[in-house]
Amino acid sequence: MAEQPTTKVDSQIDDAPIRPDELRPVPTSDHSAEAVARGIARMFARNDIWCLGEMPLRNNRRADLMGIDAKGHVIIVEIKVARSDLLGDAKWPDYLDHCDRFYWGVPPDLDRAPLEGEGYSPDSCGVIVADGYDAEILRPAPLLPLAAARRKVEVERLARAALRRHHSQIDARYAQAVNAK
Repeated sequence: MAEQPTTKVDSQIDDAPIRPDELRPVPTSDHSAEAVARGIARMFARNDIWCLGEMPLRNNRRADLMGIDAKGHVIIVEIKVARSDLLGDAKWPDYLDHCDRFYWGVPPDLDRAPLEGEGYSPDSCGVIVADGYDAEILRPAPLLPLAAARRKVEVERLARAALRRHHSQIDARYAQAVNAK
């Protein structure tokens, strides 16, 4: 038996015809930056690359994803989900001094043509396409090795950030006290 409307408003909503101009497309997948990051992190984990999101760098930039592969190479992924954001990004070269490999992470429906232009250094940057479930490397990033001392600094910073985040999850009260200082 169908449930009866309980208020006058419910009755008006139930009886109101749906107009074509009120219809909205139903999204079939999530192409937010968080979803793209999740898909990339899953693909990386399957390949023994472990990463953190929103990793602060020493040059006051913040990498969307920063990780370490099984050989100790530092990887940074800059995620773009809108063409305007991609075209307006002039800061991405600042990430290259902090990693051995650099990738662009984009959703499947984003136009990737700009990433083939010289302004985006296709010879030194890889491309990963991802959604909230998985990712695929369309163009591998070449290995452009950091100096050993620089890599050590970046790996230690990443490890300390990971440990700090882990500790914050297991002891939130202590983390609040430490962060208040």
